Amino acid sequence: MISKNKAKFIISLQKKKVRDEENLFIIEGDKIVREFLGAGMAVKILIAKQEFLSTLSGEATRFVQEIEVVSDAELRQISSLKTPHNALAVIPVAEQILDTEKVFNELFAVLDSVQDPGNLGTIIRAAAWFGIKNIVCSLDCVDVYNPKVIQATMGAVLNVNVYYYDLKKLVIQANEKNIPVFGTLLEGESVYTHPLGKKGIILLGNESKGISEELIPYITEKIMIPRFGKAKSGIDSLNVGMAASVVFSEFLRKSCLIPD
Repeated sequence: MISKNKAKFIISLQKKKVRDEENLFIIEGDKIVREFLGAGMAVKILIAKQEFLSTLSGEATRFVQEIEVVSDAELRQISSLKTPHNALAVIPVAEQILDTEKVFNELFAVLDSVQDPGNLGTIIRAAAWFGIKNIVCSLDCVDVYNPKVIQATMGAVLNVNVYYYDLKKLVIQANEKNIPVFGTLLEGESVYTHPLGKKGIILLGNESKGISEELIPYITEKIMIPRFGKAKSGIDSLNVGMAASVVFSEFLRKSCLIPD
């Protein structure tokens, strides 16, 4: 049985301010909890129903500091989900320091003011699928440790490093080092005809405003996803998560055609 104070503490981690103060975040759901345990990630508290815990080996829980057995009613009380699963866990935040020299030697995504947790989660999931290891977010992007972001990644957050950084500073550094900055805009060359490349920045903008005006001058390659549908109303652009998946796919497809 979980104490009232501990339940209150876990609920409080749904707020960014508390997550930042405690350096902790929550993961929820059987699949993602199993993936974190299988990856050997440190777990501060594992909170689960007995039937879930009984399926775990001692090896799976070797990095778990504390285990709380709860009833279905108790799990519902502390869960952020409308339909809770069988387990959730409290995870320490790993320190992330951006090494620009390293990421400039590969292809990575940069997100400008992405606000929707589902979009960030989808982009992280797409990045993991297409082998993009690093994402750099503007300082005003949604928090990667927001429970809705973590849920949307479906565990892909284990495979992608997410950093927060001053984007103007980043693109200026990229320009100085002749690193391509591919800006996804409504005007530009089709992503299907542009040669693209194996390294550089894929810059994606805010859901409604696109890429910030202050970053536009530093874009070296303007690319876009052409529209093929003939619908005249109801759609004027792609969701940023969908757009990221299309662009990542095309970059990686063409990188396979470029000799090392």
